[in-house]
Amino acid sequence: MKRISIIGLLMIYSVFASAQTKKIVPTKSTEQEGKSISITLTPLKNCWIYLGSYYGKGKALVDSARLDANSKGIFKGPNKLTSGVYFVVSPQLTIQFELLMDKEQHFSIVGDTAQKDKVVITGSLENQLFKTYSSFSNTRGKELQDIEKAYHAATTTADSNRLRNQIIAGDKELQDYRENIVKKYPNSLMAMLFNTMKRPTAPPVPMVKNVPDSLYPYRFVKNHFWDDVSFNDDRLLRTPFFETKLDFYYKYYVSPESDSIINEVKYMLLMARTGKEIYPYLLTKFTNKYINPEFMGQDKVFVYLFENFYAKGDTTLLNPASKKTIFERAYSLMANQIGQPAPALDLTDSTGKTKSLYSVEAPFTVVAFWDPNCGHCKEEIPRLDSMYKAKWKALGVAIYSVNIVDTELPAWKKFIAEKQLNNWVHVYQTKEARLAIEKAGQAGYKQLYDVYKTPTLYLLDKDKHIIAKQLSIEQFDDLIKAKLAAKK
Repeated sequence: MKRISIIGLLMIYSVFASAQTKKIVPTKSTEQEGKSISITLTPLKNCWIYLGSYYGKGKALVDSARLDANSKGIFKGPNKLTSGVYFVVSPQLTIQFELLMDKEQHFSIVGDTAQKDKVVITGSLENQLFKTYSSFSNTRGKELQDIEKAYHAATTTADSNRLRNQIIAGDKELQDYRENIVKKYPNSLMAMLFNTMKRPTAPPVPMVKNVPDSLYPYRFVKNHFWDDVSFNDDRLLRTPFFETKLDFYYKYYVSPESDSIINEVKYMLLMARTGKEIYPYLLTKFTNKYINPEFMGQDKVFVYLFENFYAKGDTTLLNPASKKTIFERAYSLMANQIGQPAPALDLTDSTGKTKSLYSVEAPFTVVAFWDPNCGHCKEEIPRLDSMYKAKWKALGVAIYSVNIVDTELPAWKKFIAEKQLNNWVHVYQTKEARLAIEKAGQAGYKQLYDVYKTPTLYLLDKDKHIIAKQLSIEQFDDLIKAKLAAKK
């Protein structure tokens, strides 16, 4: 299956060094147009260097500058860059140091590749805040690491309690520092970064009518997970932690049930709609995740995205190949969602008679699409028969077996006879029936049942509603047992 990509990124990998600057005094000035970032980076000379940024979980090169014989160059252009966390990259594509890019993009950088921690950035309040915070957090971070080592090595309860209290106090000091910056500079890039990094602390389990409400901490964290984060803020993409936080949220705080995911995706996309960069990025991210989902039934999320976004005009975000992939995949999934009635099948059996799927009376029906010349089918179809003879036949389970290759009838009949696939309904679609459907412009069963690999298996209930699809034979067996147990 093709993957969908709106924006191609040039990826680079490195270990980051924190940018630090000398103290500067910000001056009042009106915001200037475009960007003009002068840089001196010794000892590099007569070469190209690059400006890069985070982009979701990746990294992208966004600009370049030519250093002269004096190691001087300039990143210049008529358009501003999206604010966020950026970095300077050497000709060898190694990251030298990080910096913050705010709305004010007229400042200067002086650095040395041998002293990456002594970069001087002049003319940027954001980088002054960043430098001060980096210095403080690095110092306190190292102190806390030493305290934690001592805590794990402590041999007495008194020492453990004392060191644990120091760790708690140190963590609070770092948190208070961040909160003070947010309060003092609420509109700054630093405030946005801290708000995005922040994760709620789970409160103690409360007592409700003398009964502990054990789910309250979970609900509290979930309800406050995105406090002070605006999903239409394009700057979120230019940070190293937004998408990691997003993935963590969906993994631990969103039910894998498709309707729960749809509620979350719907909210985030509607909130992000006015974001020039983040809206298409999130739409693409969710599309990629649920077009080939991890769990059965989650393709319903992709169908929702198609019906409510792509089918309503958001195809302008796609290149022709991606548009074709999305539309074809959506049409292949819309007719076979979990809980829906299975598409009708009126196919021909080995004697030339028409046998309808809906004429099969059984508490459960397994629909198996397979190719008699498929190597994997030659292994799985006999295994399916073994399960049928050992367990399912006694439970009244029926198997509606579809040969998907109308030109392989001799091989099909031979395989059925050799493997003794008895008591199954064996059918195929004649060439004439297939051509008639194509001429009428109707969807064929391969599209209706999303048969793009073999074997493809479905489990239906007595009313021919889809219970499960694309699971292993053993998983189907477990599901049948669970359904029968639930009826007792």
